[in-house]
Amino acid sequence: MTESAASERQIGAARALITELATKLDLDATVRLWDGSRVALGRNATGPFEIVIADPGVIASTLRSPSLDTIVRHYIDKRIDFAGGSLIDFGRQLNRGGRSVKLRGLDALRIAGKLTPFLFAPGAPSAEQGGFDGDIVGNRRKVADNQDYISFHYDLSNDFYALFLCDEMVYTCAYFHDWEQDIATAQVNKLDMVCRKLRLKPGERFLDIGSGWGGLVCHAAKNYGVKAHGITLSKEQLAFAEEKVRRLGLEGQVTFELIDYVNVTGTFDKIASVGMYEAIGLNNIPTYMRKMRSLLSEDGLFLNHAISRRAKRARARLLPERLRPEQQALAKYIFPGGALDDIGHTVAEMELAGFEVQDVEGWRMHYARTCTLWCERLMARKDEAIALVGEAKYRIYIAYLAGCAIAFERGTARLFQTLCSKSPKRRPPLPPTRKDLYR
Repeated sequence: MTESAASERQIGAARALITELATKLDLDATVRLWDGSRVALGRNATGPFEIVIADPGVIASTLRSPSLDTIVRHYIDKRIDFAGGSLIDFGRQLNRGGRSVKLRGLDALRIAGKLTPFLFAPGAPSAEQGGFDGDIVGNRRKVADNQDYISFHYDLSNDFYALFLCDEMVYTCAYFHDWEQDIATAQVNKLDMVCRKLRLKPGERFLDIGSGWGGLVCHAAKNYGVKAHGITLSKEQLAFAEEKVRRLGLEGQVTFELIDYVNVTGTFDKIASVGMYEAIGLNNIPTYMRKMRSLLSEDGLFLNHAISRRAKRARARLLPERLRPEQQALAKYIFPGGALDDIGHTVAEMELAGFEVQDVEGWRMHYARTCTLWCERLMARKDEAIALVGEAKYRIYIAYLAGCAIAFERGTARLFQTLCSKSPKRRPPLPPTRKDLYR
């Protein structure tokens, strides 16, 4: 068979395959093949959204290794691309009406027949660029490994993060009083809500576990008069935060430390951990909870803000952690060593450590909106981002932010703020109602 004939056969097979998939997907999208031809992915695909496939090797390698990691790697080096919309738009189409589109009912033999021309096509697998070189799960981690995990993500570039974060450089879920608020306003809302939930008072000693670029401790010191101490394992974040303290004239109220939470000493009236719990590893949760309680004064309050997953049955908890393909991709390219707990287990571990849980609030849709805005802001500054970190890393972050937005919208990822006091034997330092939170 001549090269031209083989190419025509692959194009024909690709078009037939896409037409078959369209009967189940029925998306308002089109696939543009490497020869420039287009095939609709639905019965009424009139919108501008396109999935662009650069070469037949994409189909070949995806056939040989049908995983999200394969697709992500092809997206990273532009062998799969999108036009006329974003990854978020594509994910929302796949999640119509809150239900994921399924491919059940396709004739496997018919599909296999259409793939035959690709069986010997060169896959040209994507280079392993941008991934973490080590144990991405972190089940065997030592305390010394924690800084490697944190540095991989957070020490990328302060200037890069500034492209999509707000001026306060807050990299956790925002809190929207209405869904049209901008990200800067919603992040200040969040900082203030954390302070109000902790009922911060002038002169109190406040500890922020995983203080990032210093947004929460500076807000707490400036607006609530506390003596604030933040800890981080990111040198880039530490340098930014210390400069921010000097710029705001808060040297007498705010301090920072490059230290792992297990090595922190002292006693604090209030403690917040915002977006750090996910990084400690599931096996370390009991140690983490005991440490938080040991640092808290007798009449103190602890707020834990964390992404969570759906609960597992008790027996499944005893099995080794098995990551779904999307979790493997996230751990490899974005957050190595991270793991999500479920809220029921988090609360149980708090109680086992001696805490009394006072309040649990779900913020899932707030994080869906946050990630959507971050993704849009980063796409709007594509050229600047590529100049700072390269196109591969830029595309990794677009995929990550879009994927997170969809995961929170679908409910496969959740987020909760949990407030607890130190002991059930004492009256908690809280008013009888929550009305002070919503003044």
